[in-house]
Amino acid sequence: MPVEFSRSTRSLNRDGFGRSMIALGFAVLVLALWLLWFFRAQVARYEVTDSARLETERAGYELQTPVAGKVVTSNLALGRAVEEGEILVEIETDAQRLELRETEARQFALKSQLEARRVELAAQEETAIREQLASAAAVEQSRAQHSEAEALRQLADREAERQAQLVASGLAAARDQDRATAEARSRKASVESLSLATSRLEREQLKAESERQTLIQQLRVEITRLQGEFLSLGKTADRQQYEVVRRQIRAPENGRLGEVTILRPGSFVDEGSRFAVLIPRGGVRVVAEFLPAAALGRIRPGQKAWMRLDGFPWTQYGAVRATVERAADEVRNGRIRVELRVDDPSAVQVPLQHGLPGTLEVQVEMVTPATLALRAAGQMLAQPEKQYR
Repeated sequence: MPVEFSRSTRSLNRDGFGRSMIALGFAVLVLALWLLWFFRAQVARYEVTDSARLETERAGYELQTPVAGKVVTSNLALGRAVEEGEILVEIETDAQRLELRETEARQFALKSQLEARRVELAAQEETAIREQLASAAAVEQSRAQHSEAEALRQLADREAERQAQLVASGLAAARDQDRATAEARSRKASVESLSLATSRLEREQLKAESERQTLIQQLRVEITRLQGEFLSLGKTADRQQYEVVRRQIRAPENGRLGEVTILRPGSFVDEGSRFAVLIPRGGVRVVAEFLPAAALGRIRPGQKAWMRLDGFPWTQYGAVRATVERAADEVRNGRIRVELRVDDPSAVQVPLQHGLPGTLEVQVEMVTPATLALRAAGQMLAQPEKQYR
């Protein structure tokens, strides 16, 4: 029998298991590499939303009419560039301007009265000072005269006493004593008269000063009242001027009109009517809205993102690279708002402007394929449970 299968035996001995071992080793190597990739490789995971758009870094202004009235001028044109302070819409202000001119006229007349009262007060104060000095001088003069008369009276009294002693000694005649006594009485009467005159001058001075101070005080009260009325009219004029300015609707800052309502002169507008949206000048940012399950706990500041603009294929024009700056914590209209900073506007061949829509991809984490597989399996296992419930 060995002789019959000798050729097959020799062929088997020559081939052995070499090829099979090589194939098996290659398969094991591929499996090992796949397992290494499956458990160790890092794969980027993205959250995607098609509710994304470019907006200016500063929010736009919705311009509304603050009051109702008839339109006088309108400088609205879609897309027109405007400067800060430029009048966009002016509402009729004839009644307000008439009231303002009337108030200004009353204020001018009141100002003239106030100036006249101030001049009169200054004159009265100056007159009071002069009268006070003159009265003080007259009183001092009267007091000096009184002192002089008092000295003469005392001299006359002493002279009368000497004459009385001489008459008693027989050295002088009685008429000399009578003459000295009369002189003393005359001096005494003069002193009393000057004393009364001094008292009268002091009372008159006090009375004049009191009357002058009363007049000065009345003038001061009148000036205070006029000042109050003047200030009140000033506030009224400011309020009326404000009403005039309110009807001149100006651009709050530099920008362009992104939306307008045609207002023709002569048309009537209601209070609070929206007539334009002003888009400020400056850079743009990306604003997106995600479902709460995709954003809460996943999207955080600092994460990288890419926005593909609708109508501009990213393979030709490129994608907008951005970085997450802020993510809302509260749900609004069933969505979470996310704001992103544009990293390199020159990366796309499209002029970035307010309003461009697109699709946004945010890189939320780096995970292994094994983790992704386990998550997918967990979701598949959870679905029947949810359906059962």
